[in-house]
Amino acid sequence: MLSPQLQERLYHLCELVEREVAHLQVTDQRLFQEPFTAARAAQLEEDIDLAERVDAFVARFGRLQDTLGGKLLPAYLGAFGEPVATFLENLDRAERLGLVPDAEAWFTMRQLRNQMVYDYIRDAAVLATSLQAAHEFVPVLIETATRLCQRIKQVSSF
Repeated sequence: MLSPQLQERLYHLCELVEREVAHLQVTDQRLFQEPFTAARAAQLEEDIDLAERVDAFVARFGRLQDTLGGKLLPAYLGAFGEPVATFLENLDRAERLGLVPDAEAWFTMRQLRNQMVYDYIRDAAVLATSLQAAHEFVPVLIETATRLCQRIKQVSSF
């Protein structure tokens, strides 16, 4: 049985994750109505609306990944008696528990996020490839968020 304080923390993290999922889905649908090609990436200087959608996607993709991997997953592991360790160790444990489908893929997704967030990608082809790869990871993020929150709700009283 989880303490009321722990249930409250997990509840708030799930609320946050669900909002982040909704925001990422909206931006993902708007940005990827058509494949993101190098030609579209080359238009970012002139097309402010497209540039803002790219910025929103990168921020929301990174934010959801950070909340899931850096907050909700460690809170979940700790709440259910699992050791909380480094990010990679938490991912491996989460994979064994069936919470994330593939820890290695998640790590690749994190590297992609770091590249998009911290490196200003000047090459249009590289930017297009990175954005398209991140787009393909969106269902993994959403499935992981849904799975974690469903398990938390099953054992909590909220």
